[in-house]
Amino acid sequence: MRVAVVGAGPAGLLMGSALASRGHEVVAVERDSGPPRQGVWARRGVMQFHHAHGFRPQVGQVLQEEWPAAFAAWTALGAEPITFDVPGVGPVPGGHRSRRDTFERALRATSDGVAGFAVRQGHVDGVVSRGGRVRGIVVDGRPLDADLVVDASGRSGRAADDVRAPSRVGGPCGMAYVDRQYRLRDGADPGPMANPLFWRADFDGYQAIVFLHERGHFSVVLVRPTADAALKGLRHAAAFDAACSAIPGLAEWTDPARARPVTPVLPGGALHNVYRGQRGTGGGSGLPGLVSVGDAVATTTPTVGRGLAMAFPQCSRLLALLDAEADPALVGEPFDAWCEDNTLPWVRDHIRVDGDQIRRWQGGDVDLTRPLPSDLILAAARVDRRIDRAAPGYLGMVDLPSCLDPVEPLARAVYESGWRPTPDPGPTRDELVGLIEAAVDRGGRIAADGW
Repeated sequence: MRVAVVGAGPAGLLMGSALASRGHEVVAVERDSGPPRQGVWARRGVMQFHHAHGFRPQVGQVLQEEWPAAFAAWTALGAEPITFDVPGVGPVPGGHRSRRDTFERALRATSDGVAGFAVRQGHVDGVVSRGGRVRGIVVDGRPLDADLVVDASGRSGRAADDVRAPSRVGGPCGMAYVDRQYRLRDGADPGPMANPLFWRADFDGYQAIVFLHERGHFSVVLVRPTADAALKGLRHAAAFDAACSAIPGLAEWTDPARARPVTPVLPGGALHNVYRGQRGTGGGSGLPGLVSVGDAVATTTPTVGRGLAMAFPQCSRLLALLDAEADPALVGEPFDAWCEDNTLPWVRDHIRVDGDQIRRWQGGDVDLTRPLPSDLILAAARVDRRIDRAAPGYLGMVDLPSCLDPVEPLARAVYESGWRPTPDPGPTRDELVGLIEAAVDRGGRIAADGW
């Protein structure tokens, strides 16, 4: 079978290598030229490439099953396995600490040695179809024949728009963020951690997160409501530094004696929670022989690191369907049904959590007239520890968000008693605005940092 993969990000490389290892002829088309031998890999068009990432257990598990050489290359570049100590359960796999750059470098380098798999630089202009099924793609104006087209072009990919229905669930989530990578100095210990992967603090109108990566690298993320224009100034280095110095916890992490920044402040822009699925332009079945995976199917707010944990199980399921079906044109509908059952619930969960968080940031109280969002259910475990029994399955994405339904009444009773989560110690939203304004005034009209 001839396969054309649109995009050579993690999902595209995994699908390409796995199909090639099954004896198929695979070409992945990617606009990016790949990592340079030295210096920064810009990875233009992938906004989140240098931003914080979390690699849940599903990522390493699928990689070990389908592409063990890439998993070995990833760990050789420094990916660090972690475990979580779950009360009543004991140590459980927690995934890996790694930067996205490190992960993709491992996959891209390993793909060079996969027989039958080639990564070709170019722009995919569209999908070719004849006789009611896919026949290939057009690359830089020239046709590339294929029996199966895998759309792994990501959230912003447009190559298949003429034959795919637009997103039908979700949209902008109302949040934006800025991010900066640092590295611990030699001999320095990490700052405060909530667990082996990250530290997080919730404040009055914004949020701060630290993701620990491999070999002392870590990312600091500041999240704000998109509509709060006064907090946009966090994209300036002086304002970002002032905020970090004023926030307990972040001040420890970013102390110049402990760590040094290794990237500029990176604006993340508006975030989306979106589900697109496999539907065709008329809303019915998709074009036979065209299947989308990863961010081309669904994207969620990256602050809890679910993107690759949704994408890699999708790839695993699609490969199983292709193994069982001789005609690749017949896998689209069963794959779409699987995604509806296993991916869409996470998008809906994010929509509820993020929307309610924005409402509360704007001064709203806990809304007891409708089911509680997942974050509030878990927060109530501080009062009723019985809620903890549902947390591991949800947090590890081993179970779907509905696993919290049995403990939602327990959380509801906590909030009905009058208890509310209190903001963590740190500047209020108004105090943060003052810090931003003072920092920018001291430095003049500072332009946002760039590469």
